[in-house]
Amino acid sequence: MARKYSELRAKMAPTARAQAEEQTHQILKEMPLQELRQARKMSQQQMAKSLHTNQSNVSRIEKRTDMYISTLRDVIKAMGGDLEVVARFPDGSVRINQFKDLDEAMKA
Repeated sequence: MARKYSELRAKMAPTARAQAEEQTHQILKEMPLQELRQARKMSQQQMAKSLHTNQSNVSRIEKRTDMYISTLRDVIKAMGGDLEVVARFPDGSVRINQFKDLDEAMKA
């Protein structure tokens, strides 16, 4: 007989629950665009409307492994977010800000 997840979770040791929660947070930190859109509860049709394109173009964008940063930024903005580009080095991270000019030009 199938059991509810809440019942199984209640029987887990606190350390196991904490570990499962941490794994969930790690999984949610990385995901392809399609999964991100779905997690944001948006359909491809809704995304297409925000991007002023059609659903098939959204599907193509989600399947790309290489795209312009401006395209990725537009997709993230359509989901209600902001895109940041960060370079990570052994001695620290640096936020790349040369795209601010592009944002300001788009607003003008």
